[in-house]
Amino acid sequence: MLIERFEDKGLAQYSYAVACEGQGVCAIVDPRRDVDVYLEFAAARGLAIAHVLETHIHADFASGARELAARTGAALRLSAYDEGELYETAFPHIELRDGDAIAFGAVRMVARHTPGHTPEHVSFLVYDQARAADVPMVMLSGDFLFVGSLGRPDLLGDAATLALAKRLYQSVATVLPGLPDGLEIAPGHGAGSMCGAGMSGRPGSTLGFERAANPYLRPLTEAAFVELIVGTVPPFPDYYRRMKVLNAAGPPSLNGLPGLVALPAGHFRDLAARDHVVVDLRDQLSFGAGHIPGAFGIGAGQSLSTWASWVVPYDRPLLLVGADQAQLDDAVRSLVRVGLDNVRGYLAGGIDSWVKVGWQLAHTPQIAPEALAARLAGGEAIRVLDVRNASEWNSGHIEGARHIMAGHLPAHVGEFRDGPPVAIVCGGGYRSTVAASILERAGITNLMNVTGGMNAWRAAGRPVVS
Repeated sequence: MLIERFEDKGLAQYSYAVACEGQGVCAIVDPRRDVDVYLEFAAARGLAIAHVLETHIHADFASGARELAARTGAALRLSAYDEGELYETAFPHIELRDGDAIAFGAVRMVARHTPGHTPEHVSFLVYDQARAADVPMVMLSGDFLFVGSLGRPDLLGDAATLALAKRLYQSVATVLPGLPDGLEIAPGHGAGSMCGAGMSGRPGSTLGFERAANPYLRPLTEAAFVELIVGTVPPFPDYYRRMKVLNAAGPPSLNGLPGLVALPAGHFRDLAARDHVVVDLRDQLSFGAGHIPGAFGIGAGQSLSTWASWVVPYDRPLLLVGADQAQLDDAVRSLVRVGLDNVRGYLAGGIDSWVKVGWQLAHTPQIAPEALAARLAGGEAIRVLDVRNASEWNSGHIEGARHIMAGHLPAHVGEFRDGPPVAIVCGGGYRSTVAASILERAGITNLMNVTGGMNAWRAAGRPVVS
């Protein structure tokens, strides 16, 4: 038996292949949207993808299960427990109920209903029958059990949170007892995901270690458990609701990556002047030095999926400005993984082609931490806006700063239209660039982006308060 983990670092999401190499057959669990990685894996190993499984209707990424099953002819097997729920799968599939087993070669996978994160959530116990037919080797726990945490129970709204938290308690109390301490836990996410609080950076664990170290698996009354799990949920990204709707309906097939089309500067400008949204993938300093007016500044890399999903309108076509072809390819993958499929193309020749024609550029002034500290100490009226998350803010911030997490900033832009200049700070400059572009798109230009963020502020020996 072979179990292979695939990691999307940007969303801290794990998907899995479970294979019997002797039989040349495998199953894929919780596939991401760009499914070529699984097709390439199977081809390299000489495997046929015979089963595509999902643990639940995902909220944080667009599923590739429907497309992968269609392209391989695999059986698409999803939870039967979505019937009558707020989000219900609307496309053909084979239903899985608690105790249903899938067997191929030496592999047997048994579905266990583990509701709480969502009503329909199932986990999979994986048995290597060539070694121990009656003892599960691995639990593919999806968003039920994480390393150091459990899945958040608030995806269906405030009215359903309490009931789901109680169901999560029952899943812990009824499914995990009797399973061996040596059972490997292979979760659906790792540290950085907002599907649970306080996840460990380790990609896997054992049930025995989680029993000893996971705070949600301690002996707790139902009331104490509910208070703990509800009281620690991370911020709720608005795009989660959109992802639930998309995944329940079934994301359309991509059949390749969209938008890898070079657009001449004139055509690009015409589209940007209409209803297209420009996403600039360059870094803080490059974006600040000059960008297309109205562009979002969301740098390419691991964080693109997260921040594009927070702030980019999902019902508008997208145009990209990047530094090179590899960056653009990776960026499109990041966008489609959160359902931002309508990428129409990219600026041929990058920002240089825009500059050569002599068209207008917008600029975001940068300010070094020591320069900001000096101006604040001199009594200058500058509003400091800290766009980090709550734990970062609590660990230390600039005295007098205002805290609005960057993902929530679109709801607050009107509060910055008038008044003194705004100095935006985050951890290292990435999120403050996103935030600056949000405010600039709203017509607010009295902005400064703090270079290096709070990391540079601390390195310069500037004081913080908690």
